[in-house]
Amino acid sequence: MSISSAMLTTFGRWRFGVAMAMVAGFSLLLGLGGCSQVGYYAQSINGHFTVLHEAQPVSELLADPSIEPRLRARLVEAEQIRSYAVSALSEPDNGSYRSYADLKRPFVVYNVFAAPSLSLKLRESCLLVVGCVEYRGYYSRESAEAYAAELHRDGWETFVAGIPAYSTLGYFDDPLLNTFIYLPRAEVARMIFHELAHQILFVRGDTTFNESFAVTVETVGVQRWLAAHPDAVMEYERYDAHRREFRTLVESYRKRLEALYASPDTDAEKAARKDAMFVNMRADYEALKVSWGGYKGFDLWFASDLNNAKIGSFATYNQWVPAFMALLEQEQGDLPKFYAAVKAMSKRSEAERNEALAALDKTPDAATARAMLEAPMRAGR
Repeated sequence: MSISSAMLTTFGRWRFGVAMAMVAGFSLLLGLGGCSQVGYYAQSINGHFTVLHEAQPVSELLADPSIEPRLRARLVEAEQIRSYAVSALSEPDNGSYRSYADLKRPFVVYNVFAAPSLSLKLRESCLLVVGCVEYRGYYSRESAEAYAAELHRDGWETFVAGIPAYSTLGYFDDPLLNTFIYLPRAEVARMIFHELAHQILFVRGDTTFNESFAVTVETVGVQRWLAAHPDAVMEYERYDAHRREFRTLVESYRKRLEALYASPDTDAEKAARKDAMFVNMRADYEALKVSWGGYKGFDLWFASDLNNAKIGSFATYNQWVPAFMALLEQEQGDLPKFYAAVKAMSKRSEAERNEALAALDKTPDAATARAMLEAPMRAGR
């Protein structure tokens, strides 16, 4: 199945909890209880190590005179981005993104989201190492769809999203993948900066904290990278503007649905109004495409049924980004000092972390960051 690059990266931040592939062997898995749980972790381990097996060092690929010219150019650019992440962003200097794997498929993993018929609250899965997350990931689309069908039979609304990249949090050397290597250069940079940020810091079971931190790092990183690569600015501004407008559309309907489900209406009334909202959402998307001159990058997302799982998967992973941006401003833009401050914050309880971030979120610097985040990305901002 073909898929546009815009659709591919819409789901770029939804990661698959393959950190469970760090499990040393089946002796531990057998203690988890239940054959289905053992089978799930087994496919995770097998899937991840298959990815690692396919990876080849970039240096060896570039030394091969028969390598396809387009891939050669992309690997050279990716290695330059990887070096920039170390030198300019103080991200980990290790083996991640120093190898490349062609998986011969459009996504590396497939995440399954599920939600009730009258709620956007996603069903949680509690996994080894990463804690409880609002999805469950599979290396096989068929396995993901089978699990989604099982949940659907139990009354859940479901959505299967293809994921182009994920992080193993530094436990393994994550490779560059064919699933994102051909995206615009700044988008490749965004994904590498984001995934490396998870190697700097990861708090078990606190998705919003982890994702907000990584989004902050990716945002600042891409801004600075674009300032140093002005030839990439025009391409990325157009690409990013379409994605932001799409996310704004989805977010507006997410808020409307939340208000509907919290209303005193009967369940039958809520269900009818929900269906009407989805009809209106499709119409709004068609109008948005007209303003884009017919750009169809998100058609695939609208091709299947709209439901609560699909809308709910646009979780507020950006919730604390303005607060983190304010903290970075307090550190005068110094990323190592910012990382140290966030690590110190991560050692507090979740309630204390949220209290500190809520205070930062009320500052003028956070308000400035919010306005910046709502506008299309530009270099040097």
